[in-house]
Amino acid sequence: MDFSAIVTDALRSGIGPIAAVYALAAMGLNLHFGYTGLLNFGQVGFMLVGGYGLAITVSTYDGPMWLGVLGGMACAIVLALLLGLPTLRLRADYLAITTIAAGETLRLFYRSNWAEPVTGGVFGLQRFANDFYELSPIEPGTYGVWLVRFSSRDLWVMIVGWALVLVVGGLLALLIHSPWGRVIRSIREDEVAARSLGKNVYAYKMQSLVLGGVIGAVAGMVQAIQVQSVNPDNYDPGVTFFLYTLLVLGGAGRILGPVVGSILFWFVLSFLDSALRQAIDAEYISPDLISTSEVGAVRFALVGVALILLVAFRPQGILGSRKEMLLSGR
Repeated sequence: MDFSAIVTDALRSGIGPIAAVYALAAMGLNLHFGYTGLLNFGQVGFMLVGGYGLAITVSTYDGPMWLGVLGGMACAIVLALLLGLPTLRLRADYLAITTIAAGETLRLFYRSNWAEPVTGGVFGLQRFANDFYELSPIEPGTYGVWLVRFSSRDLWVMIVGWALVLVVGGLLALLIHSPWGRVIRSIREDEVAARSLGKNVYAYKMQSLVLGGVIGAVAGMVQAIQVQSVNPDNYDPGVTFFLYTLLVLGGAGRILGPVVGSILFWFVLSFLDSALRQAIDAEYISPDLISTSEVGAVRFALVGVALILLVAFRPQGILGSRKEMLLSGR
């Protein structure tokens, strides 16, 4: 087995564009769940409207990319208002049900024949991010250290993606440690107490839902730019549960929790994938026990076992505080 290739693949995934995308999306979810206590099971829906908002503006209507970015963010705001207005005054489980249903409804709508002239239907939209790549100052070629190398296009997306993670993380840190942040954390701990102190709980929840949704939409745009494609079937509900996995790994209610969780998740997932495939090829693992086509399922099962152990021995996550978890009742 070539362990250098296994580690190289894992490092490339752990710091690559996809890790930046998921870290960014999980930061928005962390604002919802980790800081405000909102059970949003449809973060993928915000990623979908962000990616499609950009793609439709540029590809379908020949608009400029900056307008597509604004359009994607506007779509996220509208979606947050549509989800939050009827549900945030009710119990938390109503938001959970509404968001997971909305995410799947949007996926089916965007792939429908009725929407095909605008969204591309089941085929989606392609080749709409050329303006973004034309801004790249990096000369065509391959760059990296040791065996971990990226193409100039992937490197440009990585730089922008992780820069956005840094900017969003800094803004969230300022917000969370401001009076506004203290209010939303008090809502998470005890909504009735916050309301008894004269705080408009409904308004603060709505603000958190909108802001976290916009962050998710930006992540969806970066993902769409990286693959130069949007397809509705890439936005299934499993994406949201991957994001919750990142929060469990890194620790909910921590600025760096989603970032650490994303890096670890994609590193481990890629490491297991490469290791299992090489073990099967080298016949260390019998193909009768695990076939190559089953590697994807097995790696997720192993990650699930690791998560169970983590929750059992460190339920607050890698960066989480046990003291704060006990104080919050989680």
